[in-house]
Formats: sequence, C-alpha cells, structure tokens
Amino acid sequence: MTPFERRVLTTVSRIPPGRVTTYGDLARMAGRPGAARAVGNIMRLSSRPGLPYHRVIAAGGRLGGYSNLAVKRALLMAEGVPLSGSRVTGFGKIRWMGRK
Repeated sequence: MTPFERRVLTTVSRIPPGRVTTYGDLARMAGRPGAARAVGNIMRLSSRPGLPYHRVIAAGGRLGGYSNLAVKRALLMAEGVPLSGSRVTGFGKIRWMGRK
C-alpha cells in the first residue's frame, strides 16, 4: 500500500456518521488535490473492513461511485443523511471537509 492509499483510507475512517465528503475532498485531505479518480480507484479496490465507504460521494452531492447504490442510499439514510433520489439534500451543511 502506498503512503497516499494509506492516507486516503485513514481519512475515510475519520468521516463522522451523518456526514459525507467527495472523492475530490478526500484527495485534497490526503495531500493530492485533483486526484479524485485515484481516490475512486483506491476505494473500488480496497477490501479493508469496517470503513464507511458509503460516506464518500461524487461532486455536487450525487451518490455515484458505489457498487450498489441502493445499499449506499440505505446506509446514508440510516445515519440521517437527507436524500432526494440519488442526491444528498442540504449537501453544503453535511459536507465534511476534514474538520469536526
């Protein structure tokens, strides 16, 4: 595992319940702004159990980037994340940018 991959997965582990972040935000927090696609690949290939992968969403609040969107939607809803279709509503208010 590369240092970047380790930083990405460590950052994913810190996303609080009921909050979401984007692939781009995650790339920036892990030290590689603009590497959203690389983050997506890391997430797709990771088999590390217990991480809240469902809290990472596409830009603009879209749920995309998950093998089973129905599961992702259900997990987010169970945490109280407001959704409308395949988008997070009130995205700006629950977007996690690495701060508490």
